[in-house]
Amino acid sequence: MSATERDDYERLRKAASVHHRRLRCTSASVLLLLAFLLAPLAVVGAWVDSEVSDTDRYVQTVAPIATEPSVQNTVTDRLTKRVVDNVDVAAFTTAVAQTLEREGAPPRVVQGAEALTGPLTSVLNSTVHDIVHRVVTSDRFADVWSDANRQAHAAVVKVLTGEGSSAIRTGDDSIDLNLGAVIDNVQQKLVDAGFDQAAKIPDVDKTITLFETDKLNEAQGAMRLLNAIGTWLPVLVLALAALAVWSAPAHRAALMAAAIGVAVMMIVLLVALAVMRQVYLDSVSTTALPQRTAADIYDTFIRFLKNSTVTVLVLAVITAFSAYLYGPGRGARWVRRTAAGGTGATGRAVARRGLRTGATGRWLGTHTKWITGIVIAGGALALVLWNHPTPGAVALVLGIVVLVLALLGTLAAASGTSERPAAGDRQVARPG
Repeated sequence: MSATERDDYERLRKAASVHHRRLRCTSASVLLLLAFLLAPLAVVGAWVDSEVSDTDRYVQTVAPIATEPSVQNTVTDRLTKRVVDNVDVAAFTTAVAQTLEREGAPPRVVQGAEALTGPLTSVLNSTVHDIVHRVVTSDRFADVWSDANRQAHAAVVKVLTGEGSSAIRTGDDSIDLNLGAVIDNVQQKLVDAGFDQAAKIPDVDKTITLFETDKLNEAQGAMRLLNAIGTWLPVLVLALAALAVWSAPAHRAALMAAAIGVAVMMIVLLVALAVMRQVYLDSVSTTALPQRTAADIYDTFIRFLKNSTVTVLVLAVITAFSAYLYGPGRGARWVRRTAAGGTGATGRAVARRGLRTGATGRWLGTHTKWITGIVIAGGALALVLWNHPTPGAVALVLGIVVLVLALLGTLAAASGTSERPAAGDRQVARPG
């Protein structure tokens, strides 16, 4: 082959290599973009799926609604009004006045009896309010609420997708709490206290509006879609991210980009939830539901979704930082040297005390990279198998992984193969 032919071949080879690299970069970029766009939907979809399929998770979600002071106050006020509205105090005082007039009572006394309407209504309202409040704030109310939702888990399908029926049901633009047996309990206590009119609360009034918004049907349509794709969408996002990292020319840089991108999208999701909260509150009529009550119900209902979002955010940040630590950056090198120096010094100190790990320590030192990968993979597997991990769970697993790696590094350094700890210590002490 002539020199010209060799030059042409080299140029073609370089051009093909550049083209191949660009193709890999383009593929990785497209895959990462899809993963970023789908990441928030995956988190929301997984949350919807868990609420529909997991009874315990659903009960955990809705149980605090019954103990929210704002919700209890709203329920108490609404039930009190319905009971008092069924008592015709004016008719009672009129009848008393007519009786006094027939009995020849002085006009002033008759007029005084008629003027009792306001005070009697106030006393009745206060008494009924106290009785209802005691029932609504009792442990019995919270227990009945949790048991009813556990026995009728289909309620979450009604709330999220508009299908099914239970203690929670939806109207055209509202989600209503059916108090049922709880109101029957209130009625009996009022009757026992001498308020016979309490037994006349009609069945149609045994509901309290929890959500009221003209966007409910649109939200339920979106929830139905997310429920359908919630099982496999998180897997798809992970697969896209893994393919992007694998196809990229620089795997570590691609992993960092994937983690940072997911972290940014989780922040976007948190901002979106805050915006949706305000949109929801603006759409709720204050006559139907007080703002404080509406806000507490919203916050309680989505708290696990926010928790999952923060958990993914923390995982993404840890992944990005870990990928950085394996890079050539000055800060990463310093961290690695410091960690190695710390475990090495500890291991040599242990060896000097006669606690040598021998062949085991030498094997650990020889297979450091593989062992590190296995420990990290074990931590990742623990989080995958963890039922609804929280940021606290992530911190716990991370702490265990770091502790295990530090322990293994110490055991490797305690093999007794190094007899010059002072020189090694001085070397670590001069990182620059």
